[in-house]
Amino acid sequence: MATARTRRSPRRTDALSRERIVEAAVELLDTAGEGGLTFRALTERLATGPGAIYWHVANKDELLDAATDAVVAAALAAECLEPPKPTKRADPTKPTKPAESPDSPQDKIRAIAFGLFDAIEDHPWLPTQLALQLSRSPWGSVTPRIFESVGRQVRALGVPEGHWFTAASALVHYILGAAGQNAANNASARTLAPGVDRAQFLDAASKAWQELDPDDYPFIHAVAAQMREHDDREQFLAGIDVVLTGITALHLPGERGRT
Repeated sequence: MATARTRRSPRRTDALSRERIVEAAVELLDTAGEGGLTFRALTERLATGPGAIYWHVANKDELLDAATDAVVAAALAAECLEPPKPTKRADPTKPTKPAESPDSPQDKIRAIAFGLFDAIEDHPWLPTQLALQLSRSPWGSVTPRIFESVGRQVRALGVPEGHWFTAASALVHYILGAAGQNAANNASARTLAPGVDRAQFLDAASKAWQELDPDDYPFIHAVAAQMREHDDREQFLAGIDVVLTGITALHLPGERGRT
């Protein structure tokens, strides 16, 4: 009998591992938000008692941190994927960018950016947790993980060491900020009146901008149509390219003149 008990214990441990608890926490966060993530709900989902969960995680804050880290770690696997391609034809009136290697640091940064963009879009609770991680516990696992992924590519670009942190910070804050705003826009779109879709909402916003006094709002008046027609992912990628262009122009020898 003692031998049988010894053999069953590892199976119970494996069935309720920390990884499975975190996976269930992510599922709850996705469906019910942070308010729906309770140890009671978690025990019901996992069909276990609270003591088994407390064996792996001490409290809700630790669980949120672990869930955030798990999602970010999976998102950063996008670094190994093929970088995103534009969905529209290039504008022949605009200058063509120099060709880059498919394995270039620029393309790896774009892949990292889109991995995080998609993760934030798929997990509405993530932007708040990322903001807390960066401001409250930058020594935790999430912030170093993101900065390391981006920073390695900044270093590979040839940016001088004294500017690594500034360049990486500019990219990280743009990626998380723009992706977070996109997620907020999507959340707001889900609350629109029945029958109103994104295109109709943007059309109404564009018309409202066009009705503003062009003397007071000349820029807003000029770009109103562009706002109506923009694609979120293309706009996000364009912002990445703007930041990358600025980094190379400022910090890479010989780039300033060519830019």
